[in-house]
Amino acid sequence: MAEASLGEMIGPAVVLMGAAVVAVPLFRRIGLGSVLGYFAAGLLVGPSVLSLITDAASILHFSELGVVMFLFVIGLELRPQKLWAMRGQIFGLGCVQVAAATAALTLTGVAVFGLSGPVAFIAGAGFVLSSTAVIMSVLQDRGELASTEGQKSVAILLFEDLMIVPLLAVVAFLSPLSQGQAGWTEILVAAAALVALLIVGRWGLNPFFALLARARTREVLTAGALLVVLGAALLMDAAGLSMAMGAFLAGVMLSSSSYRHQIESDVEPFRGLLMGLFFLAVGMSLDLSVVAAEWQLLLAMLAAFTVAKGVMVYAVARLFGNSNHQAVHRTSMFLQGGEFAFVLYAAATSGGVIEARDNALFVTVVILSMAITPLFMIAADRLLRTGVSMDGVDVAHDLKGRMLLIGFGRFGQIASQLLLSRGIDLAVIDRDPDRIRDAARYGFKVFFGDGTRLDTLRQSGAREADAIMVCIDDPKAALQIVELAQHEFPQAKLLVRSFDREHAVELIRAGVDYQIRETVESAYRMGAEGLRALGFAEVDIEEAAEDIRQRDAERLSEQVQGDAMSGLDRLLTKPIPEPLGRASVSSPAAKQN
Repeated sequence: MAEASLGEMIGPAVVLMGAAVVAVPLFRRIGLGSVLGYFAAGLLVGPSVLSLITDAASILHFSELGVVMFLFVIGLELRPQKLWAMRGQIFGLGCVQVAAATAALTLTGVAVFGLSGPVAFIAGAGFVLSSTAVIMSVLQDRGELASTEGQKSVAILLFEDLMIVPLLAVVAFLSPLSQGQAGWTEILVAAAALVALLIVGRWGLNPFFALLARARTREVLTAGALLVVLGAALLMDAAGLSMAMGAFLAGVMLSSSSYRHQIESDVEPFRGLLMGLFFLAVGMSLDLSVVAAEWQLLLAMLAAFTVAKGVMVYAVARLFGNSNHQAVHRTSMFLQGGEFAFVLYAAATSGGVIEARDNALFVTVVILSMAITPLFMIAADRLLRTGVSMDGVDVAHDLKGRMLLIGFGRFGQIASQLLLSRGIDLAVIDRDPDRIRDAARYGFKVFFGDGTRLDTLRQSGAREADAIMVCIDDPKAALQIVELAQHEFPQAKLLVRSFDREHAVELIRAGVDYQIRETVESAYRMGAEGLRALGFAEVDIEEAAEDIRQRDAERLSEQVQGDAMSGLDRLLTKPIPEPLGRASVSSPAAKQN
């Protein structure tokens, strides 16, 4: 009996993991992203297609813990001071966007689909609550979470999460099954739960983790971190708030803790697995029978709601001073409904505000919108790439200079300073119009040009230049430029920024005059400062630095002649103790230790 029960548990897990490991890499490879891959895998194994898993609702409910843990990790990155500094964006930008989009969607429901006022409001309000899971995953994948625009998106999502409380209160007020007083009771309970969580977070969490740390057991600290996340989520859920909001606040309370990094590393594996499970569950929840029966209405509703919300998101972004590029980028992310819509629609159905058929329709529209959001983002990216504004940007044409510098990012900007200090005549090109405009604000004249194109190199003065300095951060493009320059402009010395050791080997084999790994010099300096901080004499520091430089050069030379594993004996490594405590003394590092 126990074996059958265990098999019933393991079977669905194997199916889900198998579908994910096939679909996600495939979708990423064809450029559609991991989120859409999870959706497709879930739809395939779910009740509507292969029926390998039939209880999609239970898996979706459980997998919401992925969103919970994701918000907890985000909270760890936002100290209370930073969150307080964002209050204007949360309650200003977030409030205006939610209010405008809700009004537009409600009017759309009434005017276009003939819904009653309360039903149209519930449908629109649910669609306004964008998917925290989808947007946060996209921001993290693109490395935009810490950017200014990324923080604005986080602020909007936080306000949308807060809105679930008053929206549920409105549902209770509209419900013919309630007595009209439940809304205020729920608000008071929610407020009390928030205050309780803040008090525990402010004065209880640090002593709690200090107590766990004394046990010196990694598993205990991991259990403590999960207890805090799940406990905060459970408290908020019991109070009628979103579980994700509780986890987020717990993360914020721990963001100033000395245990923050340890907690984050403990929670991260669970967060990643459960987020993937959530997207799989959303895909499984799509009922194709509803789609087949109501496909015309569903498509019309999806199109109308998406357009109405998109117009409002774009308008609000422009109203708050965003450029057209930034507004389109944000709009493409916020076009969908989200996971909290399921909660709102379920509450409205149980309260008698909307019928079961309406619930099925609205939920299906939200799921479809979440599934097509990655496609909208890909289309927006291509549109923005092809429609980049060239205002204030001059295209490279008949440039002259002893040195042609390609790429004016953080590396190229620093490299240019030494050349300019000696009056060298530079011709500088870059293919990012925004970066070129930013450079102009500081007095730099940079021209637009793609260094991988032969005509651009000719127009940039490569034929007359004494040297070409390649400072871009794209290894493949750098090798293309090297190949073109060697064939067409042999008179110019080639100095190239290499991305890593493998790229450096490729450049040396290609015959460049000079290459340098982008982080090597700063790493040498950091190591030297480490010795200095430990009290070593300057002569010893210089001797150590020279020895390491020599070892690195010899190893690189051997790798050029051999492969990536050549020259391993040049590395200084901390030895691993052998059985019975025998210490290895095979390297200078071991002798020093």
